[in-house]
Amino acid sequence: MTVAATDRLIGPHGGTLVDRTGDRPEDLDALEQRALTSRELSDLDMIASGALSPLEGFMGRGDYERVIEEMHLSNGLPWALPVCLAVDAAPSGDRVALTDDDGRPRAILEVDEVYDYDKEREAELCFRTTDDAHPGVARLYGQKPLYLAGNVTVFERAGAAFPELARDPAETRRIFAERGWRRVVGFQTRNPIHRAHEYLTKVALETVDGLLVHPLVGDTKSDDVPVDVRVDCYRTLLDGYYPEDRVLLSAFPAAMRYAGPREAVWHAICRKNYGCSHFIVGRDHAGVGDYYGTYDAQLVFDEFAPHELDIEPMFFEHTFWCNVCGSMASTKSCPHGPEDRVFLSGTKVREMLGEGDVPPVEFTRPEVARVLIDAYRS
Repeated sequence: MTVAATDRLIGPHGGTLVDRTGDRPEDLDALEQRALTSRELSDLDMIASGALSPLEGFMGRGDYERVIEEMHLSNGLPWALPVCLAVDAAPSGDRVALTDDDGRPRAILEVDEVYDYDKEREAELCFRTTDDAHPGVARLYGQKPLYLAGNVTVFERAGAAFPELARDPAETRRIFAERGWRRVVGFQTRNPIHRAHEYLTKVALETVDGLLVHPLVGDTKSDDVPVDVRVDCYRTLLDGYYPEDRVLLSAFPAAMRYAGPREAVWHAICRKNYGCSHFIVGRDHAGVGDYYGTYDAQLVFDEFAPHELDIEPMFFEHTFWCNVCGSMASTKSCPHGPEDRVFLSGTKVREMLGEGDVPPVEFTRPEVARVLIDAYRS
């Protein structure tokens, strides 16, 4: 690998890949502490690695206000969701130690400002609802009342759930360069990959050099498929149905916000930092319940000027198996009616898995179904 090889990849968001790691300070024990939630801890780790470039810490009021109102940072760079640290009171000093929920120090924050915020306003602007039945809104309403802003220096990274899949942006970029990839498409998922996902990732792969399958492994809803089961499904599918030299499986350490359209943009920007030139946006990306329209997560990209995000979104219609076509298809490519299409609801699939029944091959690969059945039985 040479520097020129990595330079052939898309640049990080803002132009520079941030690195906020550093040494443990000698006066750590004398500093006031602030404990982070698991979501804030994952945000901290992503700041450290550059996954949230150009952020170098938790947002101040200027960036926060511009982001929730206009989906841009105060310097004009696109950004879709707040990355903030909630606290119950202002610290007494100009530096604080940030700890995990067990009290283990992880980082130092240089205090820039402390400010209040309106939770309902943030919910309405970022989630398009103030309904506390929405998991992202409920999490927001449960936060502490103030935001603490400042740059961070992380001296102990959070432990990775899957160390063999934990690749920082600098590493994915190195791998892409070593493989000679310039055009790379990223695929975000928090569910096992079924036939529709397989279809759209392979269609996307036809147009680029490589595919980054980038499952989110941070916090999700309690009724989502457990992360260890999902990772087993990804490995099983990739081993049997994708070319090894064209696909990279890596873990995305973020926590889900379930913010629908805005989160789709945020996911795209993060994958740009990992070196992706393209990003797949399917139906109801990062959605939950019926809070967002089927294709709202695609339409939101129209709110940015052409090429403003730099990374290219790839939009896909809802796909299905057509018995007449004898293949996967979408409404763009299949002329047949609903009676010829294989649709299975998530509820129906869960019922089948719970009873030990293998979902039809038109919905999921048998090897993946077996992983899910074994997990449901246990």
